[in-house]
Amino acid sequence: QVQLVESGGGSVQAGDSLRLSCAASGRTFSDYNMGWFRQAPGKEREFVVVISRSGGNTYAADSVKGRFTISRDNAKNTVYLQMNSLKPEDTAVYFCAASRGVYASNRDYAYDYWGQGTRVTVSS
Repeated sequence: QVQLVESGGGSVQAGDSLRLSCAASGRTFSDYNMGWFRQAPGKEREFVVVISRSGGNTYAADSVKGRFTISRDNAKNTVYLQMNSLKPEDTAVYFCAASRGVYASNRDYAYDYWGQGTRVTVSS
């Protein structure tokens, strides 16, 4: 089992930045690819960004490329999501997730463990 706890959400203005954190416990953190997903009100959960086990590879959704950056610190068992130039359409609950899969996937069914989420609200 892997337990994931997100933090860092909040309410900000458009153009502001936030950094989300996801602390993992329970298993060897570096065994997992780590992803961030989000779910906006009334919408399905969607992929945001993923990072490979070593941190050497990342992949982001087109909607956040150039604005959001994922990173991880395997010594601290933590993955981060730096969000810059936030827009109202980024408003959502953000979830981190851990995957044992071979590849760093953008599909939610590839993920084995999920956090409870942290809410981000961006006002115009």
